[in-house]
Amino acid sequence: MANGIGSTVPRRQLGRLLRDQREAAGVSMRSAYEYLECSYQRLWRMETGEPNVTLRKAEIESLARYYGMTREATDLALALGQAAKEEGWWQSYRGALHRWSELYVGLETAAHKIRQFGPAVVPGLLQAPAYSEAFFRVERPTVPEQVLTHRIQVKQERQRLIRRFSPAPPVFEAIISEGILHARLAAPGAMQQQLHHLLMAGELRNVSVRVLPLSVGPHSASVTGGFTILEFPTLTGNRGGEPTTVYSENLTGALYLDKPDEVETYEEAWTALTDLALSEGDSTEMITSILKSLGGTSS
Repeated sequence: MANGIGSTVPRRQLGRLLRDQREAAGVSMRSAYEYLECSYQRLWRMETGEPNVTLRKAEIESLARYYGMTREATDLALALGQAAKEEGWWQSYRGALHRWSELYVGLETAAHKIRQFGPAVVPGLLQAPAYSEAFFRVERPTVPEQVLTHRIQVKQERQRLIRRFSPAPPVFEAIISEGILHARLAAPGAMQQQLHHLLMAGELRNVSVRVLPLSVGPHSASVTGGFTILEFPTLTGNRGGEPTTVYSENLTGALYLDKPDEVETYEEAWTALTDLALSEGDSTEMITSILKSLGGTSS
């Protein structure tokens, strides 16, 4: 997997930087797009980091002069503009990704900490190949084999993230429901492979796997379904980077939440889950016990 984070995050960061600089300069949207001699829609898409909108170097420099940006801010904008032109590895698999998940893969690649709650399915970064295939076949039984193969390849490519050497891998914390560990899959040996895969992942220094016992009653995260909290490094010094974002997916789309009150609500749900989940050690013992009951081995 390439070390670059691709166009997704730099494009969003560039848009946010230009919007902040415009507002700080007291320049209206209308004044800005008339100065740039473009449409309102184009400027809006620039500032929101929409895909398929490339800011040329001359445009960035022109806006920087108009907004009275410092040399440091201008250089940062130009660097982000250059990075936004680069493609992330996942873009070559575009046909195998849901249209709403391309943004997520880009954000996941750029995050320095990822926390994920899996109430029904093992989180993607921890899925074994046979497990991934079994669930893809259930989710989309009519998908052509070539598309299925590409989806599995994307999943495996994504998993390199937590094992990469440079840049440093993100901290990944997963809390999964005990019910997941007792699932019966149609593919022989798939569940044993998955349980062993979880044990191996749990040995990575940057990965934490904890189990939420079936004995736990209703709690504050009961109504949330699965969700992921992504945190990002700052750009330079104390400059803000991508805001902490909550991702939640369903059958037909996904939510990307980054407003402070929205993030706080999910942070509270995560705290409740960490209080209720087994420790890492006890979780490992439970996974090992279930694996042995299926005739597998943890070694």
